[in-house]
Amino acid sequence: MSAFIGIDVSKHKLDCAWLREPAAGKVKTKVLSNDARGYAQLQRWLEQHTGQPIATCHIVLEATGIYHEALAYALHDAGAGVSVINPAQIRDFGKGLGVRGKTDAKDSVVLARYAATQRPAFWQPEPAAIRELKARVARLEALDSDIQRECNRREKSEVTGDTEIIASIETVLSALRAERARLARDIDAHIDGHPELKHDQALLQSIPGIGPAVSLRLMTTLRS
Repeated sequence: MSAFIGIDVSKHKLDCAWLREPAAGKVKTKVLSNDARGYAQLQRWLEQHTGQPIATCHIVLEATGIYHEALAYALHDAGAGVSVINPAQIRDFGKGLGVRGKTDAKDSVVLARYAATQRPAFWQPEPAAIRELKARVARLEALDSDIQRECNRREKSEVTGDTEIIASIETVLSALRAERARLARDIDAHIDGHPELKHDQALLQSIPGIGPAVSLRLMTTLRS
């Protein structure tokens, strides 16, 4: 028999609710930290109080930007069934239950009841190679933005002729460009080390008009 748990995730904490008696709506709650220590405590708490292994738990989380991701991966790796739901669906479900007002504790109970009544599909994590590629591509794009901003600053400083500011900008640009080049090599090595990514890259770059930057972004979605 599955144990149904809702977890309201915020930056620093997890508000957890185990639906102890679904028919009666009785719950047991716990607040834990949103970090590796909290995830380990959560597993122990669930197994102790439900009397079942973590693999029998169906846990529902809202998609909350980046804050739910580490927890979702940790629970999945531990063997739990995890569902990650669009917040709009949970909000509508809560309204249907007559829930008024919004608190973390109330939200976790709504999530637990959603798990018990809706039995949503389990979330499947992306392959590690894709997650790692996404992180690298995001960092590369951030560096490109930083380089462009510094170039814009240099252009303005050239108008005023402030040589000290221009020299400072050139120092920063040199460091940013060196790091970009290093990261680009790292991305190439990562792709070369994964045949499926190498295949996707070759396929995308064979399409007219698809350049390296666009192909990198598309590669992070092909196998997601």
